[in-house]
Amino acid sequence: MESERLTAFRAVARSLSFSRAAEQLHKTQPAISQSVRALETSLGERLFLRLGRRIQLTLAGRILLEHVEESFAALERGRLRIEALAELREGELRIGASDTTACYVLPPVLQAYRERYPDVDVWISNRPSPKTLEQLTASEVDIGFVTLPVAQPDLTVEPLLVREDVAICAPNHELAARSRVTLDQLLPFPLLLLDRGSSTRTFIDQRIAAAGTEPQIAMEVGSIEIIKHLVQRNFGVSIVPRAAVETEVANERLHALRIFSRADQRQLGVAYSNRQPPCLAATAFLRMTRALVRDTSIQAPDLKIAPKEEGRLNTGAP
Repeated sequence: MESERLTAFRAVARSLSFSRAAEQLHKTQPAISQSVRALETSLGERLFLRLGRRIQLTLAGRILLEHVEESFAALERGRLRIEALAELREGELRIGASDTTACYVLPPVLQAYRERYPDVDVWISNRPSPKTLEQLTASEVDIGFVTLPVAQPDLTVEPLLVREDVAICAPNHELAARSRVTLDQLLPFPLLLLDRGSSTRTFIDQRIAAAGTEPQIAMEVGSIEIIKHLVQRNFGVSIVPRAAVETEVANERLHALRIFSRADQRQLGVAYSNRQPPCLAATAFLRMTRALVRDTSIQAPDLKIAPKEEGRLNTGAP
């Protein structure tokens, strides 16, 4: 049934007048009558009884009017929801990010986004970068925060910030006398690493392989938080993203050492499908992220590593 015919029927049924319906719809009365007759023909039922100059709905007409009103009300609700989407008064945003990014980079952006768009539902899937890329390809998330580089032609990738990795040890560890350490100097100590499969672990494994030194991997765990607690208790040393240990370094619960050159520093980027434009909720989040990552509170200023005497290092394991 054509919507034009239903609109004409609804106007006539509400006013019980073809002339008034024509005035309301800014059409001629013959056009309204023709639409109603065509609707009656397609249904095989009379919708109105003509009683002289008066009309009234038949039972079929009353039944149809009930459903037409429901349909038009549903369409109006849909229109209002689409308007709400355009103004982000409702909506959904699905974000993919690693634990590190979700814990240490995104919270300020998420807080600002929630304050600006409180009615948008935000879902975060915390997976390593390779899994986040798979989710993007499968359209399971709208945007993903991943470690660069990324070489997938179906994705658009924007660099966001430098992601420096640092070595960490307990404040009473012998390495704590230094502010910098080489990979060769770090590897003789028991090493606590993230499980294989994360971009951080892949990055570290590649650097260890290039150094040609056999590491003492004491533990492999699935959380940087666990690594931090174990390093504080002198179970070993580790290499983690700088953003993950700023609080502990500032509070002197951990000591951080620069270990890689600037050329070896990774980048964090945001990726989204280039098969179709990001949804409005994602576009707003991207815009807010671009603005906020320029803020030094998110870019993470240089770690305050107190200069200490770079004495001769005993590389024997403790």
